[in-house]
Amino acid sequence: MSRIELRELRKEFGDLVAVEDVSVTVQDGELLCLLGPSGCGKSTTLRMIGGLEGPSDGDVYIGERQVTDSPAYDRNTSIVFQGWELFPHKTVLENVAFGLKMDGVGKDERRERAREMLARVHMDGYQDQNPAELSGGQKQRVALARSLAVDPDVILLDEPLSNLDKRLREEMEIELKEIHEELKKTFIHVTHNQDEAFTLADRIGIMNDGELVQVGPPTEVYQHPKNEFIEGFLGDTNFVGGRVEETDGDEVLVETESDVTVRVPVEDDVQEGDSLTVSLRPEILRIHPTDGDDSVSGQTGRSVAVADGEGSNAVVGQIERVLYRGSNARYFVDVGGTSVFVERSVADEVGLEQGDEVRLDWTADDVLAFHDDGARVST
Repeated sequence: MSRIELRELRKEFGDLVAVEDVSVTVQDGELLCLLGPSGCGKSTTLRMIGGLEGPSDGDVYIGERQVTDSPAYDRNTSIVFQGWELFPHKTVLENVAFGLKMDGVGKDERRERAREMLARVHMDGYQDQNPAELSGGQKQRVALARSLAVDPDVILLDEPLSNLDKRLREEMEIELKEIHEELKKTFIHVTHNQDEAFTLADRIGIMNDGELVQVGPPTEVYQHPKNEFIEGFLGDTNFVGGRVEETDGDEVLVETESDVTVRVPVEDDVQEGDSLTVSLRPEILRIHPTDGDDSVSGQTGRSVAVADGEGSNAVVGQIERVLYRGSNARYFVDVGGTSVFVERSVADEVGLEQGDEVRLDWTADDVLAFHDDGARVST
């Protein structure tokens, strides 16, 4: 069994607390991604699981065994590093077979096992080459094959794809996911790349300032972020500050810094006068030209009424600039002095240009809001 349990894990480096009270259970065969910005403690947590760092406090369990003080070689884990760490003087085959050699496996058996692992990562035919002759993606495949060859209970991956270009990274993401599904081993994958985590993970654990802030399936952490940090870290959004002007049953009216009134659904006890930060994700915003609509023309920065079915919030603004991003166009719209960005497919582009007056509308149920302390308002 390769179930992992971390209990109140803490790591200090002098006066610096790198990891604070991290507790989580990773089920046997699960792929957990630890996601967070640089310096948040995710790699330190991984190293404590693998035995490369000793915790200042707390415990690590693998299966039913407490391994907190066990050396790395006695945990049956294997680590794939960001820098690959291949031996430059050994061939590809010798690199992959090295761990088996250290385990006392006979020459013929370890070479056969190494060939099998190279084939699994699509590197058969490269066994006699030197690592210096390989591309970054090929080196990463060799490093992964070396970790798989020793048949560990747990595979730990410390930002292994960060040195690859976008195309290679996406290819390796798919390959890693397929390998995990085939082997059904426990993987813990550290990354700062949100797309990578959403592609790979059964669950994502989001870390910030040494703490594990939220753990859940990818759709859950994205649709129901626990706090404002997670909302901002998981994707681009428009944060707009405001104050509650009116409460009306299961929704409130928030007067924003741009003098735009936004309807927000709530379940929390929110009172008039409370400060809230509203998140308007670009994917929930619809953008329309105002040409010919006398009822809204010239009302830039003002909330406007919209027809049934078109949304329960709407504002008028002016396009500041248009940024083309491959298949998408991003429109930056000035709404009462606040810049709000919207994205739409280039295929749906309707000739909007800088300086055009436009209407933005959205559905109230898609809006997220956050209290002063960053906690999400329940909806």
